[in-house]
Amino acid sequence: MPALGLAQNHPRRNVRLDTLVRLRWLAIIGQTITVLVVYFGLDFQLPIWACLGVIALSACLNVALRLRFHMRQRLEPDRAAWLLAFDIAELAVLLYLTGGLQNPFAYLFLAPVLLSATALPPRFTLMLGAFAVACATVLMFAHYKLPWDNEDPLQLPPIYMIGDWLSILLAIGFISVFSWQITEESRQLTDALAATELVLAREQHLSQLDGLAAAAAHELGTPLSTITVIAKELENAIAADAPHGDDVRLLREQAMRCRDILAKITQLSSSGAPFDRTSLAALIEEVVAPHRNFGIAIDVAAPPTRGVEPAGARNPAILYGLGNLLENAVDFAHERVVVGAQWNEEAIEVTISDDGPGFAPGIMDRIGEPYVTSRKRNANEPDELPAGLGLGVFIAKTLLERSGATLSFENRSFPEHGAIVTVRWSRRDFERPLTFATS
Repeated sequence: MPALGLAQNHPRRNVRLDTLVRLRWLAIIGQTITVLVVYFGLDFQLPIWACLGVIALSACLNVALRLRFHMRQRLEPDRAAWLLAFDIAELAVLLYLTGGLQNPFAYLFLAPVLLSATALPPRFTLMLGAFAVACATVLMFAHYKLPWDNEDPLQLPPIYMIGDWLSILLAIGFISVFSWQITEESRQLTDALAATELVLAREQHLSQLDGLAAAAAHELGTPLSTITVIAKELENAIAADAPHGDDVRLLREQAMRCRDILAKITQLSSSGAPFDRTSLAALIEEVVAPHRNFGIAIDVAAPPTRGVEPAGARNPAILYGLGNLLENAVDFAHERVVVGAQWNEEAIEVTISDDGPGFAPGIMDRIGEPYVTSRKRNANEPDELPAGLGLGVFIAKTLLERSGATLSFENRSFPEHGAIVTVRWSRRDFERPLTFATS
């Protein structure tokens, strides 16, 4: 099984230098073609050499970056922000030479700010957005004439220019916030899924150790029995006051202790199931046991007519998922939590209910999404500690759904109070053998 983990070599928000360089080359090509088409193709007058000089400066910066730095290098956020600020300034100078905000390409101010919103921390996006707005404001009042037909000059009214400036400002603000929100949600989901994979890998590793322990106990049984017999014969052959008498007795006692430990490992569950399988009742008891003695009563309710009780693999995903849901119920319950189980020939259902406040109405539709939590901070904890990341139910839901389960969340009907979580499997999914990846 491959090792899973989160890369910690770079900050969460950064951008590759190669990305900025390639985007700038694209901008350089587009700006050059536009200037040449306007000057030679449309025969409009503009300071052609000044425009080409500004574009050449941007190209020189790109060449210098490519020669000086490795293109796969990931830039620190502040350095990337400086490069994007240069792009804004270069575009502002070109617009100054070609009509200011009257130039329809003024909306390209959005591009560097949008890239910052998706790749850099919010504070740099705010600064770049403010810089772009400042450049746009200056260009309203200071700029060369818009390249146009001299016989029919274009005169845009001031009210239109104010609207144009305002639309650029609103576009920078709205699109940047929208892009940041979408990107942030994607990052959170990626982190949550990585956490889920890591938890599942650890639980599967522990489950595999169970089988290895059973195999080791079986293999060690014979040589350990031989050691015990020889140690006992040596103890009988050596006098009690002999120099090594105590050592031989200690050897036999430790060998007997090893046999006791191996006997415990090889003991089967009370249900009589094989080592790697367990009944539903035994599975629920294994989930419940760690949460007893916390001041909350936990009742396990079995159906009145059981029939043939389902038995499934000791799936770590089910153990962790149910355990996490039960832990939440114990944390929020006032006095009691009830774990119920029902089954028939087609389906299996486990319910976990408590007598706490229930799910908050504001999160009812989003339960199971990452970073959604209603857990309150303990009054004894420092204020700077977070109340919780809201990953518990998300991880539990993901793991249980991987085992074939479906989950539903609801509150008790008034006047009762409390939350109810129902986990359902088809019997076939619950009882199928557990397999592990080997690569």
